[in-house]
Amino acid sequence: MKKVYMILAALAAMTMTAQAQDALQGSIQVGDYDNASELYNGSYFDMAPTNFYLAHTGSQMLYTPTELADMQDKNNVQVNKLSFKFLNEGIFDDMVRDIKVYLQAIDETTFPVNPDNNKKQFFAFDNLVLDYEETFPMLDYYYEDGELVFDLANAPFSLPAGKTLLVTAVFDAPDDDNGETGCAFYVSDVRAQAMTYTDNTVSFIDYATSETFPDVTTGTGTSVYLPVTKIDYTYTDNVTAIDEVKAATATDGAYYNLMGQRFSQANLPAGIYIHNGKKVVIR
Repeated sequence: MKKVYMILAALAAMTMTAQAQDALQGSIQVGDYDNASELYNGSYFDMAPTNFYLAHTGSQMLYTPTELADMQDKNNVQVNKLSFKFLNEGIFDDMVRDIKVYLQAIDETTFPVNPDNNKKQFFAFDNLVLDYEETFPMLDYYYEDGELVFDLANAPFSLPAGKTLLVTAVFDAPDDDNGETGCAFYVSDVRAQAMTYTDNTVSFIDYATSETFPDVTTGTGTSVYLPVTKIDYTYTDNVTAIDEVKAATATDGAYYNLMGQRFSQANLPAGIYIHNGKKVVIR
């Protein structure tokens, strides 16, 4: 009977190890995403992640360990979706945008300031994770809420604990075609963790390769509220993996089936056995 208990314990430990690797689902809201009610309030270039009125916009948003607190005790965090909510207050035309999204894990929690001219600066950005065109059918949610979603299912982003998630989002309208006013993103109560760039002729990508970058320019928002954001992610549990099971009575060179019966190697029927502390399948 003791052998049976030890064999079953070994199998349970193996199962526990396998379960520890299964991906679990998590979600964080920055602001009350489900019941958002406050829209951005300020100049038109103070809205992140984009403003449909301008042909070219760029934004950088900092989600610090404070906003990401629920992720900090998780293993192998992979961000797989970022969602933003906006209110269509009167646009009925389709809005077409070329979208590029860059994700980085950084140590900083605030935007840097150029000590020579006391201007805030954007972060240099790389690690392109999304590059696509999207048409927003505004008439479908005329005077209703809409969503902007960065779906990373095919390119999840690994975020180590204790790091800030830097999101750089670039939107370009075809043919420098600016849109209409009347569309606003909902905001959280987290201020100065976003910066924005707006222009009707020059893309944020072109600006980022100019001599002016990373200093702010005219048409730049420097103390912008984070939009309400929903961050979906996967992770693995904190169960300690067991690489090897050692059981004194199961390491004598014999083979034991799940009932604890002992067999020699020369006469093994098909089945599952424990041999020297490891599971063996005989077919």
